[in-house]
Amino acid sequence: MGNARNFAFWAVAILLLVALFNVFSDSGSRTSGNQIAFSDFLNRVDQKQIAEVSIDGEKLTGRTDDGRAFTTYQPLGTDIISELRQGDVRVVVQPQQEGGLLSTLGFWLPMLIIFAVWIFFLNRMQGGGRGAMSFGKSKAKLLTEKTGKVTFQDVAGIDEAKEELEEIVEFLKDPQKYTRLGGKIPKGALLVGPPGTGKTLLARAIAGEAGVPFFTISGSDFVEMFVGVGASRVRDMFEQAKKNAPCIVFIDEIDAVGRHRGAGYGGGNDEREQTLNQLLVEMDGFEANEGVILIAATNRPDVLDPALLRPGRFDRQVTVNNPDVGGREKILQVHARQVPLAPDVTLKVIARGTPGFSGADLANLVNEAALHAARSGKRLVTMEDFEKAKDKIMMGAERRSMVMTEEEKTLTAYHEAGHAIVGLHVPEHDPIHKATIIPRGRALGLVMSLPERDQYSVTKRKYTSKIAMAMGGKVAEELKFGEDSVTSGATSDIQQVSKIARAMVTQFGFSDKLGNIDYAEQTDTYLGALGGNLKISGPTQRIIEEEVRRIIDEGYDTAKRILTEHGEEWERLAQGLLEYETLTGDEITKVIAGEPLDRADDDAPPPPSDGKPRLASVPKAGKKRGGEPEGGMEPQPN
Repeated sequence: MGNARNFAFWAVAILLLVALFNVFSDSGSRTSGNQIAFSDFLNRVDQKQIAEVSIDGEKLTGRTDDGRAFTTYQPLGTDIISELRQGDVRVVVQPQQEGGLLSTLGFWLPMLIIFAVWIFFLNRMQGGGRGAMSFGKSKAKLLTEKTGKVTFQDVAGIDEAKEELEEIVEFLKDPQKYTRLGGKIPKGALLVGPPGTGKTLLARAIAGEAGVPFFTISGSDFVEMFVGVGASRVRDMFEQAKKNAPCIVFIDEIDAVGRHRGAGYGGGNDEREQTLNQLLVEMDGFEANEGVILIAATNRPDVLDPALLRPGRFDRQVTVNNPDVGGREKILQVHARQVPLAPDVTLKVIARGTPGFSGADLANLVNEAALHAARSGKRLVTMEDFEKAKDKIMMGAERRSMVMTEEEKTLTAYHEAGHAIVGLHVPEHDPIHKATIIPRGRALGLVMSLPERDQYSVTKRKYTSKIAMAMGGKVAEELKFGEDSVTSGATSDIQQVSKIARAMVTQFGFSDKLGNIDYAEQTDTYLGALGGNLKISGPTQRIIEEEVRRIIDEGYDTAKRILTEHGEEWERLAQGLLEYETLTGDEITKVIAGEPLDRADDDAPPPPSDGKPRLASVPKAGKKRGGEPEGGMEPQPN
C-alpha cells in the first residue's frame, strides 16, 4: 500500500511538471509563429496586400491577400485606422478585458502551482499530515490502548520499582489521601536500568492503570536540523499536557536530549542544549505545571545533565535492575501464560538456570522454546525445549553444517577439556554446566559455567581462578601439540583475561604496588583508544602493565600445573568430548571418573541437565550476562 502511494505521488508530480512545460512551450510557440515587422506591415497596407486585420490592443493579426496569416505589434498610441481604410483593409476590433484578469492569472497560475508542490514536498519531509509549517509542533502521541492494554499485573520481577510508580498512579486517582497531610504529587520520575529490564513496559503499565491522558514521545523527536525546533516542540508538548491535566508525559531515551551541557562542539548555541534548557524551564520554572507528571527512561544516567536530575524536576529516580531468581520465576510465569507447557516443565528450575537474564531475555527464552517445540511438531513445550533455547541464547546456535577435519576436532576437544579441568581444580570457580565441541556462534567449542547462588560481589581468589581457567585452553594446546602448533583459537580467552586483570589492577585495588586508587576513570576517551592516558604518568602506566602481566602469568602457571598434575582426567575428558561432542556437568564428572554414560543413543545429543540447585545467580562483573561462556575456541582467521 505504501509503495503504491509513493508511486502515485511521483507520477502526479511528473505529470504536473510536464503540463507546466507544455504551457510555457505552447505560449512561446504561439507568439513566435509568422510574425512580421510593423514597418513591413505598413508597407503591405500601402501596397494593398493586406486583406483583413484583427486589432487586439497592441497585437495585430490577420491575413494577406494571398491567404497567409501574420502577426505583428503596434506601438502604444498609434492610430492606423485611417491607413487601413485607405488600403481597403477589412478591420475587426477585439474587446479588451478590464484589469487584465486573464493575463494576470495566466502569469501567476504556474507560479502558484509550483509553490503548492513545494509545500507538499516540505510537508511530507516533516512528517506529513500535520500541516506544512508544523516544524515546532510536538510529536508526542496520546496513548489510547483499546487493545493490548498493559497493567501492573503484566509487570513482574521488579517489585520495588513497581511500588514507586503505583504510588504515583494512586495519587492521581485519590489525591486527597496525600494532600490532606501536606503531601505534593511528584513532578517527575526517572527510570534507570540496563536495556531490557522493563522500563518502557512499566510506562505502558502506568498508562493502563492511571486512567488519565498519557502522552508518549522519544528523546530523539525533539532535536532536528532546524535551529529552535526542539525548544518549540518542548513548549508545545507542555502546552498540550496542561490542557489535558492531570496527565502523564513519558519521554523514552531522554539521554538523547538531556546530555550534559558543555560537552558538545556548539557550546551554548548548540541546538540540543537549547532544547534541554527549554525542557528544564518547562519542568520547573516560574510557571508551575500542576497536574503534569513527567516520566522518563534511560540506560545512560551518567551522561545526563545534573540540573535535569535534581528534585523538583525528577523527584524520584527509580532503579530497574535485572531480576533475581525469584523475580525471574515471576517473569517466566507472565510470559508463559499463552504457552502450553508440558508437565515436566518447572519454571523455578529454569529461573535458577538463567542467571543475569533480563525481562526481555526471559521473554525471548520462552519464545525460542515455543518455536523449537513447534519445529519438532510437538503440541506442548517441554523442559528439553527450554534447555535447547537456553543453550542457543547463552552459547549461540549450533552450526552442525560447519565441516571440521578430525585434526581440528581433536585440537578443539583438548582445548575445551583444558578449560574444564582447570575450572574443576582451581580454588574457587563456578561449577561447569556444559562443555561442547560443536561450533556455536563464532566459536568452535565452548565451556559453560554457572554460579551456585546469587552473587553480589566477587573475591580476588575467584578472579584469579577465572583467569587460570581461561588460560587452560592455550596451555592444553601447548602441552598436547607443542608450542609451535598453538593456534589462534585462544583469542577470546586472552581478551577476557586481559580485561579482568586490568580491572583488578586499575579498579578493584587488588595490586599492592598501585594501592587503592582508581586509575580507570582517568583515561581520556580518544587517547585511551590509542593506549595513551592524560592523567597517568609514564612510570605508573608501566607499573600497571607489569602488574597485569604478572597476574596473567600467574594464571598461566596455575593452569599448566593443574593440567600436568591431572593429565589422565584431561585425556579422558578430551576423548569423551570427541565421542559425545557435548557433555553436561554431571556427565563430565562421570567421564573423568571413567564411568560409562547412561545414554539411550550415543549418537544423539545429550539429554538436558536435571536442573539441580547449582544453576543460579546474577551477572558477573565485566559480563554482558551471567552464565556467559567461560572458555572458548575461536576459529582461525582465513
